[in-house]
Amino acid sequence: MAFLIHCPNCGARNPYEFKFGGECKQAPAPQADAKAWCDYLYFHENMSGFQDEWWYHTMGCGVWLKIRRNTVTHEIAEGTAP
Repeated sequence: MAFLIHCPNCGARNPYEFKFGGECKQAPAPQADAKAWCDYLYFHENMSGFQDEWWYHTMGCGVWLKIRRNTVTHEIAEGTAP
């Protein structure tokens, strides 16, 4: 991968230091039915273009980051924050 992820604690880092946590989406209410939870856990948009994603800095400070990344070009939008 030819892009860098900016960690607020460690600076710009190689994405291999991170674990991909999936796309950001709204969780269903705790009392929601099993179908809603199944859809949330197992079905993803997998869209082309920019999407909000979670990344965990496993080989660094251990922080979860929320970034906006283009899934085609791996460009990271400026101003994304945890």
